[in-house]
Amino acid sequence: MKKMKTAVFVSGGGTNLQALIDACKSGIIVSAEITCVISNKDDIYALTRAKEAGIETCVIKDNFEDSVLSFLQEKGVELIVLAGFLSIVGKKLIQAFPNKIINIHPSLIPAFCGKGHYGLHVHEKVIAYGAKLTGATVHFVSEEVDGGVILLQKSVAVLPTDTPKVLQKRVMQEAEWIILPEAVELVSSGRVEVNGRTAIIH
Repeated sequence: MKKMKTAVFVSGGGTNLQALIDACKSGIIVSAEITCVISNKDDIYALTRAKEAGIETCVIKDNFEDSVLSFLQEKGVELIVLAGFLSIVGKKLIQAFPNKIINIHPSLIPAFCGKGHYGLHVHEKVIAYGAKLTGATVHFVSEEVDGGVILLQKSVAVLPTDTPKVLQKRVMQEAEWIILPEAVELVSSGRVEVNGRTAIIH
């Protein structure tokens, strides 16, 4: 069976990347293969995780969009997964991969999302607001930050004793690491149809 060549974009420790690598090994992901891991930083642990898994890595700092587009086309990449990638993806890349770029966001979009909502900041705002539920969202990437069609969501309880770091860890374990591999398998197996604002799963 031909697997969809997938690139994972990272900017940090790579916990979501590890969840994807583990899902490929365990058989949760069978229709995609992570062929490269791309970053705009060269001193992050995510690159170590990729190398340990035998996955090609590429660090691009200058002229990112044009350079990464050339690299992806050269490698025959068909799907892009943003797994803790903290830069905004540009129009050129989005147009080259329509409905083939997915992102994981650590809240239930449309709550606590958009510009400035990333990493620990999201969980700080969830707690400050007094929300009882949060979670994670996998969505297709559009030109509007966190505004693309929602693919999967999973909710997580916010507890009275939570600190932002404790909540961040629970959202990763109970939501992000579960729905991101699921989403990759759904898209790579051709089971997702986008109709307006709705992702229909077959």
